[in-house]
Amino acid sequence: MDGLIMTGQLILGLSILIVLHELGHFVAARAFGIRVEKFYLFFDAWGVKLFKFTYKGCEYGIGWLPLGGYVKISGMIDESMDTEQMAGEPQPWEFRSKPAWQRLIVMLGGIFVNVVLGIFIFWMLSFKYGDTFINNEKLTQGVVPGIVGKEIGLQTGDRILAIDGEKVVHFEDVRSSKVLMGGVDLTVERNGNTQQVTVPVDILNDISDHGADEFVAPREYLHAIQTLQEGGAAEKAGFMEGDSVLSVAGTPVTFFDEFSAAMADKKGQPVDFVVYRDSKKVELTANIPEDGILGVVFPRHLPLEQVKYGFFEALPIGASVAWGSLVDNAKGLGKIATGEVKASKALSGPVGIAEMFGAEVNWIRFWTLVGLLSMALALMNLLPIPGLDGGHTLFLLIEMVQGKPMSDKFMERAQLVGFVIIVALMIFVMGNDILKLVQK
Repeated sequence: MDGLIMTGQLILGLSILIVLHELGHFVAARAFGIRVEKFYLFFDAWGVKLFKFTYKGCEYGIGWLPLGGYVKISGMIDESMDTEQMAGEPQPWEFRSKPAWQRLIVMLGGIFVNVVLGIFIFWMLSFKYGDTFINNEKLTQGVVPGIVGKEIGLQTGDRILAIDGEKVVHFEDVRSSKVLMGGVDLTVERNGNTQQVTVPVDILNDISDHGADEFVAPREYLHAIQTLQEGGAAEKAGFMEGDSVLSVAGTPVTFFDEFSAAMADKKGQPVDFVVYRDSKKVELTANIPEDGILGVVFPRHLPLEQVKYGFFEALPIGASVAWGSLVDNAKGLGKIATGEVKASKALSGPVGIAEMFGAEVNWIRFWTLVGLLSMALALMNLLPIPGLDGGHTLFLLIEMVQGKPMSDKFMERAQLVGFVIIVALMIFVMGNDILKLVQK
């Protein structure tokens, strides 16, 4: 069932993005009097279609191969490789008959819609939910570094004061792309003294292996037990809701990270606990399962604050988030190109994206991911690869500079090269997804 929910959210999110992207091309083409022959969600490879109908000379449908979608524009060399149509005389309603500036707008129509959609989504999210953040200045107990955080020199109890000299107000900034892209200095307060901790430029490789949670997390006091897992080790041992855990195996525990570390260290063992209940100490013994889960839930009391925005006030906030995600993706591709980050660590395919949506429907997370994917799709389509919008745009710009179009033969060969590149990339990211699943 979890897999079905993740897959369903993935298909819904991609369907929204694909339809709107292709709609950008469709509307721009129609605006200039260019005939559009097909509008498909997913590919109807080898002519296999799940659904189709024709309206005003255009065939609309859904293909069986969920790896994208397309609009077939008359008189254009595209993935359909319709050389028979291109062999005839240019017609006034064809793409090739229109001025280069009109064809350029048609090719950029999908990217434009993706950018507008990303901004709109983050605008609406900012307006409806505002900005809820952890006040870093009120995290008096500092942070708990995970595997990645410890590797770069962070220690339990450190207070992260600044990033490249800029004061940290939102704790979330510590785990933002600005830091996780690497190459920044953290100003840390430790035992009353300040010092610098450098985040290496290739930290994304470790983040990919272990996750952002293994960088740093806020340090929290261990509060009284809120709920017990039914049938769990704690319930069997006699724990009760409201109990405060004072010690584990004779060692006092004050913070949640101390309790978690003790559970991880005592997997599969009987452990003595001392809890505080009804103004007295109670001794209990629990058999810790092999997974280290005692079966208790502690409440969280992080210093959360919220800022609300008006309708128009939220627009620049949403636009900033959307633009930031586009820049982050561009920086990530740059790190892959320079070898600072391994492509196998940074790139995810359908399986990886489905896992991001999660096994339960959370509409805030869903629309946030759709917004991020929309901006990522805009960037990917800008890449100058033949077959992508960026490739067509590059050739149109060359045509506008030299005053004549590239030859049909060149365009056909370029399209084939682009097709091979795109298929190779798809095979790589899908194979990478499968490898990651096997490793897990």
